[in-house]
Parts: sequence; C-alpha cells; structure tokens
Amino acid sequence: MIVKYGGNAMKSLELRRAVAAEIAALRAEYPVVVVHGGGPVIERELAARGVPSEFRGGLRVTTPDAMDVVEMALCQLNKQLSQDVGGAVGLMGRDSGLLRAEVLDPGLGRVGRVTDVNAALLRTLLGAGITPVLGCVAVGPDGDALNVNADTAAGAVAGALNDGVVFLTDVDGVYRAYPDPASRAATLTRAEVDQGVAQGWIAGGMIPKVRAALDALDRGAPFAVIASGMQAGVLAAAARGEAGTRITP
Repeated sequence: MIVKYGGNAMKSLELRRAVAAEIAALRAEYPVVVVHGGGPVIERELAARGVPSEFRGGLRVTTPDAMDVVEMALCQLNKQLSQDVGGAVGLMGRDSGLLRAEVLDPGLGRVGRVTDVNAALLRTLLGAGITPVLGCVAVGPDGDALNVNADTAAGAVAGALNDGVVFLTDVDGVYRAYPDPASRAATLTRAEVDQGVAQGWIAGGMIPKVRAALDALDRGAPFAVIASGMQAGVLAAAARGEAGTRITP
C-alpha cells in the first residue's frame, strides 16, 4: 500500500504523529511505502530566506535558489516523519536513483515529471520489514535535484509496485453535491470521474486530486483512494474501502 501524506495534514504536530501511528499500525495488514510532500514547511523556509514563492497551474515555480530550500526543508521533514513512523528509513529521490525525472516545463524551472522508480530498492526494504518514507525530490538527467509533485510521485511509486495508493488530503473524498456528506461517492470509475469533471460536480481543487488518482491508474496502480488525513482513524478504513472515495479503472 502506498500512502501519500500531504503537507496540509502535517500542520499540527499532534495530528502528524497520530497519522504516523496509523501508518505504523497499517503495517500489520499491508507492506507500506509513504510518499510525502511538505508545502507548509517549504513555504515557511522560503519566507525565512526571502526566496519568492510562486505557483502556476498548481505547481511551484522552482528556481535554483528555491530548489535548494525545497530540498533542505523536505530532507528535514523526511527524517522527522521516519522517526514518527518508527521502523522506517527516510529517503529522497537522489538515494540510489530512487526517483528519476525529467524537466516538466522549462518555464517552471526545476520541476520534474517522474520517469523511473527504483522499485527493486523499495521491495528490498519492504522485504526486510522496513518502511520506506520517500520525500519528493528526484534526480534529473543532469544529476541535479528536481522538485516533484507529491501526488504524481505517489502515483508513480504505486504503478511501479503495482499496488494501491491512498491520497491523504484535506477532504473526506469526492462529493456528488458538495458539501452534503451524504453525497460522498464511495467508489468511482474512470468514466464516472470524467463525467463528474464534465458535469461540474468535480471541480476546483478536487480536479488535480482526481487527476493524480487517474495518473496512478495509468501507471499500473489497481486503485486509488482520496481520503481525509485531517482526522485520526481514517487511514485503515480508507485502505479497506470504508472511507474516502476509491477510484478504479
């Protein structure tokens, strides 16, 4: 099981540690790989150093100066999360070519699209009972770091391991009539997602989330779940299909 742990779900140290404990508990049922972002942490470090922060199409414009800060911030957070989960090892994409990427758009600077995942390394760690915790900095063709969107990185890892992925985010799932809780869709097919976007009941910030889920399916993941990481007790239920929205081919 791949767990994408979003930056917004880490704003509270108490919540971060509660979710980390859930990840640790989930290992009794599934081998787990954690893929994490860290937007709030990156924003704080950029501001502290006076480095401008800009987004285009939901992606961070990453100058060389910004890339240095992104990598530093994510490396620190990576080790903290590994410690929180326990029995884990924190890794970045540079480690043994774990994530390789190419430049997505020169206009975005050092932003990458994952082209290869060192699945053999992840399987070796999982086989030894160690949980990989992966921060989303990849290595580019020039050997330098590239900033990779955590959702798409998690999808790439899920595809490489042919495993399901749970995207922990700040919403409970996909709603057919937001914010009516009774309208949460327990399951959606790719065709239903496309229909939802066309009809407008999937809109705004949910669109990149479902696109990340579809990208994971394209790469070989059997399913993807969008669920809330803002409250304790959701992860195991989402993995069992009892919370969030499960998207299937």
